[in-house]
Amino acid sequence: MEIAPELLMALAAGTAGAAGQQIWESLRGLLRRRAPGEAPTGEVSSGEAELVALGRSADDADRARELANVLALRAAQDPAFAQALESWRQEAEAWDGARPARPTGSGDVHNEISGGDFKGPVIQARDINGPLNFGR
Repeated sequence: MEIAPELLMALAAGTAGAAGQQIWESLRGLLRRRAPGEAPTGEVSSGEAELVALGRSADDADRARELANVLALRAAQDPAFAQALESWRQEAEAWDGARPARPTGSGDVHNEISGGDFKGPVIQARDINGPLNFGR
């Protein structure tokens, strides 16, 4: 099972939102969970340190890959963890803020406005992060 590093980065960066924070915290809880009678062996990281590190540097792709690798290792060793992680992944991927931006190509654009009496603003933009104000 694989968890996309991009998903982990988006969640780490989106923890200010209530839904993102809840999903991030549910991953923290999942990492703390152990199978009955299982003691930490040190052979495979629990993932908690990697989660904290990614939380501190949400844009660090290497840290996201490290966490994704730990999650995959734990899932391979523990079927119950794998099942819980799959449920978590489905919930996380359903969160709108976790969807990575789709590539839009090279950025070349050609727009043409013609004909009639057009009154009003025309905007060509990419990656708007906030409200638009036309001064009206």
